[in-house]
Amino acid sequence: MARKKKDENIVILPPEAPPPPLFLGEKERNLVKQINDEIIERVIGQEIIYYPMSREHTNYNLYGEAVQKTFLSPIKVQALVEWEGSKTETKVYGIDRVTNITVKFHRRRLTEDQELYVREGDFVLYGDTFYEIVTLAEPKLLFGQIDYKFEVIAKCIKARESVFNAK
Repeated sequence: MARKKKDENIVILPPEAPPPPLFLGEKERNLVKQINDEIIERVIGQEIIYYPMSREHTNYNLYGEAVQKTFLSPIKVQALVEWEGSKTETKVYGIDRVTNITVKFHRRRLTEDQELYVREGDFVLYGDTFYEIVTLAEPKLLFGQIDYKFEVIAKCIKARESVFNAK
């Protein structure tokens, strides 16, 4: 414990503002982006072809449902893809084979580098199969900061050829 000398009047003032958090600045966010880009592109190397729906050119009915979707040019996107296998379901009209994938996108890579925003109702081509994006999630925060989400997860189901066929 430090002692004061009797003849000195030392006054310690508290800082005006707390110091900024360590390792949470722009440089660290850029480093995380760079590492994720390199791992996804150069190590893992999975890619999909993304078919974004044109909101301006699509016809909607009275209820806001897309009667006939119009798509923009396809975009090649590097992502992490988890194939969830296939299963056979028996329904009223017969047997149906269902396959699903989960696509994990790096958010900053999409929005800053490719100016792409993932939306429900868009389609992706993985291998030779088309999938429709049915649900989206952004489950992870960068360094626990609410303003910096860095992952977009898209749950996709196999699209029927009558619904979407780009060929």
